[in-house]
Parts: sequence; C-alpha cells; structure tokens
Amino acid sequence: MNPDQILKRPAKVLTEAQRRSYFDDGFIMVKNAIPNDLLQRLRAASDELVERSRAVTKSDKVFDIEPDHRPDAPRLRRVSSPQDQHPVFWELASESVLPDIVADLVGPSVKFHHSKLNYKWKKGGQEVKWHYDICSWPHTDYSPLTVGVYLHDCDMEQGPLGVIPGSHELDMFNQWGKNGEWLGYIPEEDMRGLDLSSARYLTGPAGSITIHNCRAVHGSPANNSDVGRPLLLYTFSSADSFPYTVNPIPSPRSGAIVRGERARFSNHDPRPCLMPPDWSGGYGSIFSVQAEAKM
Repeated sequence: MNPDQILKRPAKVLTEAQRRSYFDDGFIMVKNAIPNDLLQRLRAASDELVERSRAVTKSDKVFDIEPDHRPDAPRLRRVSSPQDQHPVFWELASESVLPDIVADLVGPSVKFHHSKLNYKWKKGGQEVKWHYDICSWPHTDYSPLTVGVYLHDCDMEQGPLGVIPGSHELDMFNQWGKNGEWLGYIPEEDMRGLDLSSARYLTGPAGSITIHNCRAVHGSPANNSDVGRPLLLYTFSSADSFPYTVNPIPSPRSGAIVRGERARFSNHDPRPCLMPPDWSGGYGSIFSVQAEAKM
C-alpha cells in the first residue's frame, strides 16, 4: 500500500496528524505509548539480560559487549533477538498495542523481521553515526520501519535517536568505503549533501516510542551521562514486503505475521536499494561494524 491508501483506512491508535507526519518526515514519536505494568516487566527482563552478560567474556550471537566489559562492571552494547531470550519481549511485539500502531503506518497486515536491545552504557556509551537501516536488510519495498522503545527516560545527555526530516525521500547515499569495506554509515563527504542542522532528536519519558522509516537517515550521539540508555528496537514491515538477503539477526520468529494475514503476492518498489555484505557468516552489531570501519 502507498501512503494515500493507508491514510484512507481508519487508524487503530494513531491520529491522522501523526500518520501524516510519519509519511512527510519519515519518523514520529509517540509518548507514553507502553502501559506502565508492561514497561516494568520489560525493564526487569532487561536487567536479567544484563545479569546474564556478566558471565560473557567475548561477544557472541546474543551478547555484543564493549571492550572494557567485566563481570563486576558489565557494559553491553547489544542483545540480539531479545524476543528469543525472554517471553515479555515477544509479548510486546505480538500481543501489545505496538503492532496496532505499526498497522496504522504500513497497512493492516504486519510482519515481524527482527529485534535487538541496544545499550548505551553510562559514561561513554558509543555514538551511532548517520546511516540507513534498509541497506543492512534490503526488502522488495520500503515499508519496513523500526520502532524504538525507551525503557527509561531519555534526554539529550543519554544520546537519543536523531533523524533528518524528509531524508527518506532522497536518493540513497553510499555506505561502502573507498577500499570496498562496509562502513555501516554514510561517509562524511556524502553527508555534506544533507542539512544536519535540521536533525530532530527524539527525547522522551520512559514508555515512549520512536518510529522511523527504513530509508530515513538517523544516528545518535554518545551517552556521557551518569545514566545508561537501553533502547529496545523492533523492525516490522507490511506483510507483502519480502527480504532480498539473509536476515543479519535471524530468529525462529522472523517472518511471523503479527497482524492481519500472510501475503499471497509481493510488493515491489522501483527505487533501487544499496546492498550489504553477505551476512550469512554472522553479524555483531552496528556498534562493532562502525567501530571496526573507523580503525
């Protein structure tokens, strides 16, 4: 479905203004979207994963850790596929208001692609350079979007998500380096074509969600505060959008229909999409990819 077709359908949760803002700007923020009782259970599950990470000495398929991670001072960068690590994360993806909100933006049939729980630890949690999402997992169209859930209050000091309005409608920039290496971010020379002063930083209280389109240029500054910033991220698409490449964060739940029905036909957007490396050998996180690219 195109935006006009989606807007003709009655919304379940979002207002018309919110939906139009998403299609115009490429992102929205919905404050206090997650009920407090569910939020508390998500926080507790996140704490359990941090406790589990104390026994981790090197990054693996589930835990991506910072170089100075220690059992007595854990510093996680990411938990991949948290929905497979604790049932409350799948409950949020499939049984809560979340997929209803997504349906207001992609159409009535919604497909789950992947999830991750990114941590920006206090006092130096790593920045994320400006990038696109879709280049890491190309699809047949550009319906995929990512929902970010703030488990705790997030202001500028914690390194919130920043998005450049309207960037989802521009021609795509490169994310490969001059020597053929995958950067995972847009090179500085290409970033000169974007108005970085227009970037909107999505701060908000715990339980708020951010939603950005897969073509939107986004990033986040480092967290130099005294408070950590876990950000739970879910990627969904319309049911008729299909990935071209292997899922970099695979899960038995990848491809699950969380609202509506499975598609009989695929939808194809004529605009080209930059392709990523071959992820079949594994993938760490955007933190590790960008860090390695800068070395």
